[in-house]
Parts: sequence; C-alpha cells; structure tokens
Amino acid sequence: MKIHDSHALPVFVAAEKRYDQMQFRRCGKSGILLPMLSLGLWHNFGHTDDTTTGRRILRAAFDHGITHFDLANNYGPPFGAAEENFGRMFRKDFQPYRDELIISSKAGWDMWPGPYGNFGSRKYLIASLDQSLSRMGLDYVDIFYSHRPDPHTPLEETMGALHQIVQQGKALYVGISQYDAKLTAKAAKLLKSMGTPCLIHQPRYSMFDRWVEPALLDTLKEKGIGAIAFSPLEQGVLTNKYLKGMPKTSRAVKDGRYLTKEQITPAILNKVKSLNEIAMGRDQSLAQMAIAWLLKDERITSVLVGVSSTKQLLDNVKALDHLKFTKRELSKIETILKAD
Repeated sequence: MKIHDSHALPVFVAAEKRYDQMQFRRCGKSGILLPMLSLGLWHNFGHTDDTTTGRRILRAAFDHGITHFDLANNYGPPFGAAEENFGRMFRKDFQPYRDELIISSKAGWDMWPGPYGNFGSRKYLIASLDQSLSRMGLDYVDIFYSHRPDPHTPLEETMGALHQIVQQGKALYVGISQYDAKLTAKAAKLLKSMGTPCLIHQPRYSMFDRWVEPALLDTLKEKGIGAIAFSPLEQGVLTNKYLKGMPKTSRAVKDGRYLTKEQITPAILNKVKSLNEIAMGRDQSLAQMAIAWLLKDERITSVLVGVSSTKQLLDNVKALDHLKFTKRELSKIETILKAD
C-alpha cells in the first residue's frame, strides 16, 4: 500500500464562523439538515493520491460549513482506500467534531471476489458496512445506502438489511441510490412498514443527465425523501475544461471508465460553449451555474461534488452565492439542452 503524504500539516482547529457561509436544506421530512453542497470522497482519496491534498480539501470543506462527507466501500483506488484514508484524516483532524458531521457510506457494487461481495443481499450489505466502519475507525455512519438496485435479490431482503443495520446501531439513517421512481416507492413503503424511514435518495443528475425529472423527483417529494445529486458537472464536462477542445489532462483521456472521448462530441462541446456564455452573463463559472441550476429545485436537498483541490472546492462553494435564475435564462438553457 502506497500512501502519498508529503507535507505535515499544523493541528486543525475549525473556523469559528464555519456555519455563517453555508446554506442548509431539510432532508425530506426528517430532522436532518444537509448543507446544500456536500463533499464526495471518490477517486481523489485513494492510495495513488496525495493525502495531504485530501486533508486540505476536507479542512477547507468543513471550514466553509460542508458537514457532509460521502464515501462508499469501493471508492479508491484500490477498493476501500478512500475509507482507509478518510479514517486517518478523521483521527488526525475531525474526531473532536464527530457530532457536527454527517458521514455516509454505501454498498452495492463489486467489492470482493465471490458471490457475496456485490449487489444487495443481506450478507453483503451487513458485512460491507462492518468492513467500512473498521476502515474508517467509526462506531457508526450517519447514512448507509443501498448503492444500486439488485434485480436478483428480493427488495424485502435488501430493505430488511438496511432496517437491521439501523436496529444494530451501525447507521442512524438509510438511503438508496439510482432506484427508479417505481422501485423507490416500493422501497420506501417497505422501510416505513419496518419503522425505518428512507431518509434520502442519491441519483445521478446534471444538465446533461435528467432522468430523474419525469417521475423520480415527484415520488421523492410525495414520500418525504430527500435527494442528493451526484455527478452534477457530468464528470467535468460542465466546466471550463472542455471549452477549447479535449485537454490531455481530462478524465475522458486519462480514465475512460466513466467518461470516454467518444462522448465529448462536437454537439456537446457546442452546448458547453453556449452554456458558458450564459454563466458568464450571470458572473459565474460554468461549474457554478451547473450546480446552481440543480439547486433551483427545492426537491434537491444537496449537490455532491468531487474535487481534486481546495481551489476547485471553493469555486464550487461560490455557486451558492447566486442560485436564482430569470425566466429568460432558464428558457435559453432549455433551448440549448434540447438542441440536436
């Protein structure tokens, strides 16, 4: 295991006014308020990354009122590395602030070999959370998710496992991710019948990926479930990174698992340039406008961002300074997004 930690940092003392700059929204019909911007520890907190940079990002996030850190069992690389590194950072910097933090993790994707390390069985979810708690050095997580639907396991078993996890005190709340509207309604009904409400849904949602709009968001509002959108910048497409073409440092060039060069078509680039012009007219970066565009809908509790530097994080935080859109701006954005 290779850990890159090149610089010692001074003892962390959180900013006294850390909550003055952040806006919060209630998560569904629960007692939980989430910051409108949350931080995902995805592929920038693995063993190939500089953990000093990671610590700086986490410190800056908390200093700006970002109280929610989101992980999953297989974030890395390798699998589990993000949770291991977060555990070290938590012990060094955040242990005194545990009761001010919402820490979440998930299980549902491939994690270990064999038939018991994937999808949504009771065995996998409970074993995975036990491993996650061990890696992070925590007694409990605040939110634990079923990371994706399992077409082969009865939904009753998956939701029953989430209920059991809460009953065991290993998670305070539970959620689901990427479930469609119909399955979400069924999952929520099952959990409610057991006495463990579904707190939150984590869907992929951005200007370029709007699958949640026809039915899911209405279902979440009806059921009193919060929503936290991931991939709000469409893996970096909705930033200034692609305004002049395909940079060699882009994710599409470096890592084709989540975004390929073939997806960055001339039509997409034209849309990005047109959207950037609107953002400039709003005195925002494109990334800031893309985040604000999601948060204009109050059914979205929080937007989950993943960053590789404190500069990028603070740029995203500034999105909260200008969340309102004029009807003209929204109309122009719709025209751009619906263009062939």
